[in-house]
Amino acid sequence: MKLFAILTLVFTTFGSLGHAKDLQTAIFAGGCFWCVESDFDHVEGVVETVSGYTGGTVPNATYKQVSKGGTGHYEAVKIVFDADVTSFDQLLYVFWRTVDPTDAGGQFCDRGDSYRTAIFATDAEQAATAEASKAALKGRLGAPIVTPILAAGDFWEAERYHQNYHNTHSIRYSYYRSRCGRDARVAQLWGAEAIFANK
Repeated sequence: MKLFAILTLVFTTFGSLGHAKDLQTAIFAGGCFWCVESDFDHVEGVVETVSGYTGGTVPNATYKQVSKGGTGHYEAVKIVFDADVTSFDQLLYVFWRTVDPTDAGGQFCDRGDSYRTAIFATDAEQAATAEASKAALKGRLGAPIVTPILAAGDFWEAERYHQNYHNTHSIRYSYYRSRCGRDARVAQLWGAEAIFANK
């Protein structure tokens, strides 16, 4: 009986390893984190998205602090993805084509430092991949790409009501996204390459 239990445990443990996902993390700031979450929730291979604040100096930052300014934080989204299904490079392709990387003052109707774009690399490999991806866009959009590539640091999760806002408050979210002009500007900038979560 004990032998059977041991064999069962071994089979379960090693058998499941063959199906384990290669989970990795990407962190992007692309203006309103509601929209970034929504866009990446529709990407195959993305397992989870979490809205939060990063890049600044204030620990345990709150929305009120960040939106007021002075914290140095960006609204950002931590994206957990299965690298066996999608790659960091593919996520970068989506990221660029869902934002305006030529805008240094915010994104769309949302202005201010917390709404700027940025890529937060979790390691040297991600940083190199992001730099190459950015370099490939040179001259494509008629203006310099101002999105910085920064080293990832502390990431403070946003308040619960911000998480999955596009699902929990779908009508309000759709109204906001439309009025903010996000999709219209992305279409103007990227043309046929524009990627929208809500086509």
